[in-house]
Amino acid sequence: MTLLPCGLQAESKRVSTQMRTSCFLVLTAGLILVGTPGFAHHGTGVSYDASKPVTLKGTVTEFRYANPHPQLYFDVTDEKGNVAHWSGEFYPNPAQLIQGGWGRKRSEAALPFGTKVTITLAPSRAGTPVGAILKLLNEKGEVLMGVAGGGPGEAPRGGAESGGPAVRP
Repeated sequence: MTLLPCGLQAESKRVSTQMRTSCFLVLTAGLILVGTPGFAHHGTGVSYDASKPVTLKGTVTEFRYANPHPQLYFDVTDEKGNVAHWSGEFYPNPAQLIQGGWGRKRSEAALPFGTKVTITLAPSRAGTPVGAILKLLNEKGEVLMGVAGGGPGEAPRGGAESGGPAVRP
């Protein structure tokens, strides 16, 4: 009898080879399953182009305060009256927003349906009306949810900044 790495005994070379192959496959599958969650988080830099920020004026249609990142849905009307439905993902996650004083209730109160906002975002590399929110201001120019600059991997900066890209209607 031959003792295999998995602690099993086999009576022939054929069984021994099959068992070694089976043990190898089980170990490989286990390692893949254990290592996969590390790659599960999306790559913000891959999805959005922070080197080409776009600033839009829009109206909030929906706000979702959820993990892994809150989502803002808003409509942008162009000079011809055409409406584009946009969505933006906040870089800070809810835990970071709470640390900055922006819990669920305060955030939802600041962004109800119909709120007019000026939003600067890193647009989707795919050209769709989606982006990662870099800066969010209300009609008075006040920073909402602590988002005033920053980018992937950076802490959001508080306070309204001057300058920046041109605002599109």
